[in-house]
Amino acid sequence: MSANIAELERRRAAAMLGGGQERIDAQHAKGKLTARERIAVLLDEGSFEELDMYVEHNCDDFGMEHQKVPGDGVVTGSGTINGRLAFVYAQDFTVFGGSLSERHAQKICKIMDMALKVGAPVIGLSDSGGARIQEGVASLGGYAEVFQRNVLASGVVPQLSLIMGPCAGGAVYSPAMTDFIFMVKGTSYMFVTGPDVVKTVTNEVVSQEELGGATTHTTRTGVADLALENDLEALLAARRFFDFLPLSNRDELPERPTTDPWDRIENSLDTLVPDNPNHPYDMHELVRKVLDEGDFFELQPDHAGNILIGFGRVEGRTVGVVANQPMVLAGCLDINSSKKAARFVRFCDCFDIPILTFVDVPGFLPGTAQELGGIIKHGAKLLYAFAEATVPKITVITRKAYGGAYDVMASKHLRGDLNYAWPTAEIAVMGAKGAVEIIFRKEAAHPERIAERTKEYEDAFANPFVAASKGFIDEVIYPHSTRRRVALGLRKLRNKQLDNPWKKHGNMPL
Repeated sequence: MSANIAELERRRAAAMLGGGQERIDAQHAKGKLTARERIAVLLDEGSFEELDMYVEHNCDDFGMEHQKVPGDGVVTGSGTINGRLAFVYAQDFTVFGGSLSERHAQKICKIMDMALKVGAPVIGLSDSGGARIQEGVASLGGYAEVFQRNVLASGVVPQLSLIMGPCAGGAVYSPAMTDFIFMVKGTSYMFVTGPDVVKTVTNEVVSQEELGGATTHTTRTGVADLALENDLEALLAARRFFDFLPLSNRDELPERPTTDPWDRIENSLDTLVPDNPNHPYDMHELVRKVLDEGDFFELQPDHAGNILIGFGRVEGRTVGVVANQPMVLAGCLDINSSKKAARFVRFCDCFDIPILTFVDVPGFLPGTAQELGGIIKHGAKLLYAFAEATVPKITVITRKAYGGAYDVMASKHLRGDLNYAWPTAEIAVMGAKGAVEIIFRKEAAHPERIAERTKEYEDAFANPFVAASKGFIDEVIYPHSTRRRVALGLRKLRNKQLDNPWKKHGNMPL
């Protein structure tokens, strides 16, 4: 028996060492943690239970039969984050550069299948040189097996990707189909074709960082949600983020005890909206003052800043927040903000997370770049997402809600459950100046008449009461009581039942 135990310990030690001490040192020299070190930070201490530690590749070509490392470049298993179950895989760059083989893919697929069966999130830590070239099409088949499970798991269990090294070629499509992507600045990148291929084909010279670094994907492309400074910060952010998510679409929302009074009055909100309708204000202030302890986990903060998205809590329970940001592009909706918010709304709807929408939107951003870029289809994505959602939806209009953008932002007409407005709200087809110039165009030569007409229009329509008189606004509320109203609304909507007509799935405007 002792000999068997000794053999077990020997094999375990070999697996734990991965690609060997020299490669571990090289990983550390780049400022990166190893796969097992990352898992140790991500999961609760002592909770990780590894599977398939002894799996080896099955490739006999190019001398690979003489190069076998237990684990085959990926560490897989399950553990807990603050006591809640999660399934994890972490690619090990010290073993064949973390490249994906057939067996490597099978290990990932096994834990994804288990996560689906038991209903728990999947967190993937990517650090891989790509497909294992020696295995050819078997490696490509492995990727496709993973992709298929990403699709099947979508909307069933939350999927989070942490890009902590290279992720290139076909490998990028697995994270792209997960719900959220965190990247590490300086050490991670994602692209379909690398700088060398780009130079060969298009003659463009570009660095890895410019082409697919964390800053690029969190500012310009919107592919990733957050760019963190280093491995440790990314893993700790993932732990905090995990606490907002339900384990599956069958589970209740997580609850965290709070001492923040549900009926807390915020008198400062009564003066948040400036007297001048053209002056901006920071929507972050309202969001944080409504949520428990001011805790707002913002996603994509550096991309499409004219709309805010993220998670918070009210009375200890998770809510998703969507809010126009007057500080950027006056809060107009454009292509990027529509796509950013639409995907977030659909995630919330998948997992029964109530959606809290704060509206200050003067319309869709005008211009040829927007129109020729397809704003019609892209703007319709956000419209579709809000209209499709059956979760509790509470909307608060703080100032402008003009034109089609009023409709799109979770209006009563898109099955908003509770639609509130502040006294400063202006709900109209367009601003007074534009409206008057159209209605009274024959008086354009008389500035004093135009000014008079503008004042008449403002008095009649630059307020929430016309919409309230038609039942499109449920109540005009005091700004200072916004948190209280939201908390009460979420309480009464907790058992909301609403089903869309039966369908295999809709055909949203992609």
